[in-house]
Amino acid sequence: MPRRREVPKRVILPDPKFGSDMLAKFINMLMKSGKKAVAESIVYGALDKIGEKAGNESMSVLDKALDNVAPMVEVKSRRVGGATYQVPVEVR
Repeated sequence: MPRRREVPKRVILPDPKFGSDMLAKFINMLMKSGKKAVAESIVYGALDKIGEKAGNESMSVLDKALDNVAPMVEVKSRRVGGATYQVPVEVR
């Protein structure tokens, strides 16, 4: 148990263009070597192309895509007797 004070959790600010926390998190995960401007230009360019094709619904398309990619089931270890089984459990 550390003796120092507890480090406060950092708050992720929403992205400036769409005001979405989820999009800011996506941009931060895409970023490499601290180059946030490059990651933002990639994501915003992709959303602009989606907006042209989908008719200005780029954020709803991104939300739907991330819901489709998210896992629905995870495996948890369950020990029965001397054996350990991987039991599938739904993700909340």
